[in-house]
Amino acid sequence: MTAHYLLKTEPSDYSFADLSRDGETTWDGVSNPAALRNLRGMHPGDLLVIYETGDAKSAVGTARVVSLREADAKDPGVRIKAGKALPRAVSLAEIKATRLFADSPLVRQGRLSVVPLSETQYRHLTGSK
Repeated sequence: MTAHYLLKTEPSDYSFADLSRDGETTWDGVSNPAALRNLRGMHPGDLLVIYETGDAKSAVGTARVVSLREADAKDPGVRIKAGKALPRAVSLAEIKATRLFADSPLVRQGRLSVVPLSETQYRHLTGSK
């Protein structure tokens, strides 16, 4: 079964545009224990939303998990492949105003960098049916 996650990134460090240019990257360097648990729970084929923090504070694109580096339990690097830019960026203010996200860690744990999403939340953010 495909899982869905949101990955937060500071665009001045690594933006969705950087991921699109590179095609693939290893998502690592996560230190928060809850975010690490979420990262360790990923599997190839899982669907991702890329969210840019900083001034943007918006979901901006998609990606997919392609492989895992399981050898390092402290830093489980997840290889991701760029997807497409979202039809429109979805701001944090819009997310917070949507009841669908009322109990989401995205809203309740603002500093969590790897957030699980339900399929419905993923579809809402990506505009997919």
